[in-house]
Amino acid sequence: MEYVSPEGLRLDGRRPVEMRQLRAEIGVVAKADGSAMFEMGNTKVIAAVYGPREVQNRSQQITDQALVRCEYSMANFSTGDRMRKPKGDRRSTEISLVIRQTMEACILTNLMPRSQIDIFVQVLQADGGTRSACINAATLALADAGIPMRDIVTSCSAGYLNSTPLLDLNYVEDSAGGPDVTVGILPTLDKVTLLQMYGVGFMYCPITRSYNKNKRSFSINPLGFIYTACGCKELNVDPFLKFV
Repeated sequence: MEYVSPEGLRLDGRRPVEMRQLRAEIGVVAKADGSAMFEMGNTKVIAAVYGPREVQNRSQQITDQALVRCEYSMANFSTGDRMRKPKGDRRSTEISLVIRQTMEACILTNLMPRSQIDIFVQVLQADGGTRSACINAATLALADAGIPMRDIVTSCSAGYLNSTPLLDLNYVEDSAGGPDVTVGILPTLDKVTLLQMYGVGFMYCPITRSYNKNKRSFSINPLGFIYTACGCKELNVDPFLKFV
């Protein structure tokens, strides 16, 4: 299947390094302390934050910082597949962990000891890039709740299909089987908080560290990661920071 036409256009009419239209709205859940709706193209996600509040399970209480919990789910109507998925399936558990670790890297948990912050994220409509959309929605909901943070997390994905690097994959592109990477960054602090790669040279590394644009192994450029994974030497693409 041809994912990029000879004219350089993708199936949805975008250029290879063009993102889908973004839309965000905060305060969408009245009874939550903070909430947000985030859309990336046809992918639509809602996030709600409760806390900081008293820890419900005292055995999980942390004396010197806040406990951050996250629950990810997909609505049964979010995809064309109408099969009911059991709550707590492996994929949902793994994405919940990814979101929690990414958010922990930006929340100033030391300012809220012996407390609990709950983050609930649900995909209402899925068309690729759900992880990035969930992270973007969660960070907006945290900001809406007034949770102190080091920086706002921004996230996006990229892939490599038909010898072409593509930014912000939709479902058709994401399902094509090529290597892809999801990156989460703290743009003001110039730090990486999430790096998750699938395909050739699989790598998963939720981290908070300074990046070095001159080192291929930890470049902030997700398209650069794709080139590296595929054994290509050329890295002449714009940096990820330009797109967020």
